[in-house]
Amino acid sequence: MTPRRLLPDSVLARTALVLVAAMVVSLGAALAMFASTRSEALQALGGRNAAERVAALVQLAEQTPPDSRRPTLRSMDQQGFRAGWGPDPVVDADETGHPAAMAAVRHLRSALDGREVLAGVGRGGPGMGLGHGPGPGHTMGPFLKVSVRLADGSWLNVVAPLVRVDSLWRARFVVPLLAALAAVTLAALWAVRRATRPFATFAAAAERLGVEITAPPLPESGPREVRRAAHAFNVMQGRIRRFVDDRTQMLAAISHDLRTPITRMRLRAEFVEDEGERAKMLADLEEMERMIAATLAFARDEAAREERRPLDLAALVQGLADDLGAAYSGPDSLVVEARPLALKRAIANLLDNARKYGGTARVTVADDGRHWTVTVEDDGPGIPEAEFERVFAPFVRLEASRNRDTGGSGLGLAIARAAARAHGGDITLANRPEGGLRAILVLPRA
Repeated sequence: MTPRRLLPDSVLARTALVLVAAMVVSLGAALAMFASTRSEALQALGGRNAAERVAALVQLAEQTPPDSRRPTLRSMDQQGFRAGWGPDPVVDADETGHPAAMAAVRHLRSALDGREVLAGVGRGGPGMGLGHGPGPGHTMGPFLKVSVRLADGSWLNVVAPLVRVDSLWRARFVVPLLAALAAVTLAALWAVRRATRPFATFAAAAERLGVEITAPPLPESGPREVRRAAHAFNVMQGRIRRFVDDRTQMLAAISHDLRTPITRMRLRAEFVEDEGERAKMLADLEEMERMIAATLAFARDEAAREERRPLDLAALVQGLADDLGAAYSGPDSLVVEARPLALKRAIANLLDNARKYGGTARVTVADDGRHWTVTVEDDGPGIPEAEFERVFAPFVRLEASRNRDTGGSGLGLAIARAAARAHGGDITLANRPEGGLRAILVLPRA
């Protein structure tokens, strides 16, 4: 599976994923910095506290005679804090980089007027150079070592335990953190959902425009970008509606103007003495009138303008099947919401095509709970699969149909599909395995 397929499919989910991932990464980086700074600050604080006690011990040691210094300092031992006195420091030069040691050195140099001070951090059992063993309460672990040169050149050596820094990841810290992260995530999801809601509105409006060009315009409200997009969509819809209206008016004018010369030609044809020629001329003129009427009906797109209302689809199909000599199978009654004239014209065109080109016609009505389906079958030769879509284009007729008996105007399937799509459905074609063509009209339940 590719990484792209692992991504969510919707804009809402992808935006929410990016926001949550960004929050988690930024929060993790901030917590890592906070934990590091917190540890250094606590260690420095421990070094400063130890330095304050060391400064007091320096004054005590210098006020005590050398013979009494060692026992006096030993008496100050408590809770792992030990002090000793000797000629050498207990701090090595490579032990001074710890935050607690640096804090202790800064404080002691400031408090003791710049005396020589060494400080470091060790581990294990502190005992070197102090002249006595571990003090009371001593535990193995990190400890601060401080050496201060006294006025007589000797060294005061102090060992103080460092406070262990508790882990940051404890329940009392993690639980509120996770709760805050969950609250921020929910707020981000809510905000992203509101921000992406116009996408669904535009998608629904575009889908509705494809079915009903006279649909009401979108409300131009919301953020500036949404208002501009809604305004552009409404302008586009208005231009399309005007284009369709102009085309319809133009074709209506053309059809009206053509009917006048056709009527004159029909009158003149009546004076033709040869009955055969007269019949042919009248048939041609009648075919021209049918083509003009079909073209005008297709151009007007009456299927999209008609109002929906309840109708009995089963009764409608049965009546058309009886009129056109087709066999019907399906329920006796099936009430649907549809445009009656448009739907009747579509089914009639499918039955008429099956009867003309297949010799026989069979129609079936079904309801699967999600769609209403009208299936029309014939026993004809079928058509090549490559022509399945082309035959729905206006004025397209296959070679086998170009004769006076079955030719038609080439608009039957185009009108039928326009009516189906005006209902939000469609018409598809398929060749039957046993021979013949199958036309399937699918209408979604409202």
